[in-house]
Amino acid sequence: MPEPFSTFSSALIPLPAENVDTDQIIPARFLKTTEKSGLADALFYDWRYDAGGEPRPDFVINLPEMQGRQVLLAGDNFGSGSSREHAPWALTSWGIRAILSTSFADIFRNNALKNGLLPIVVDEDTHRQLFDQFAAQPDAEVTIDLEAQAVHLPGDQDLSFEVDPFARQMLLEGKDEIGWVLDRSDRIDAWEAANPARVDTRPKG
Repeated sequence: MPEPFSTFSSALIPLPAENVDTDQIIPARFLKTTEKSGLADALFYDWRYDAGGEPRPDFVINLPEMQGRQVLLAGDNFGSGSSREHAPWALTSWGIRAILSTSFADIFRNNALKNGLLPIVVDEDTHRQLFDQFAAQPDAEVTIDLEAQAVHLPGDQDLSFEVDPFARQMLLEGKDEIGWVLDRSDRIDAWEAANPARVDTRPKG
């Protein structure tokens, strides 16, 4: 399960490309694993490495100054294409905890929220301002406050954002749906005891 999502600050990783799909985030040949960790090297693989497997020194997440940054500033319609949980797994394995964009593909957004990654929609003016801010001050930081549903921008600006209430709670608690159900097993057992099934389906012995 993901770690509880706490407030954090980070400089931005700018990726202005629009319509980045899940096959560009992590190519299909890396989808054989069912492990959530260990996919950092596969992130943006076909952009990040040349045909011989050598890192492209000018690709953004290969730059030394980007190491350790946790907020991706992405172009419009991020995460389109086929459904694959490996896309948020690869992003979080690299260290990315939040993505700012003007829009996300629905399936990607849902997969991200279930895997400890926070997609935040910003308006076009703010989006443009953030890219301009990065150009002027590459090391300027933003603060992501999920509990307050706010992004604190450079220059003492605050931006509120929407997030599904249940997904927000799961992120703050560091749980997925299974963990949420297990935490409430006593209440489930009590309800079942008070409302016996007409046919007992519980295992014997």
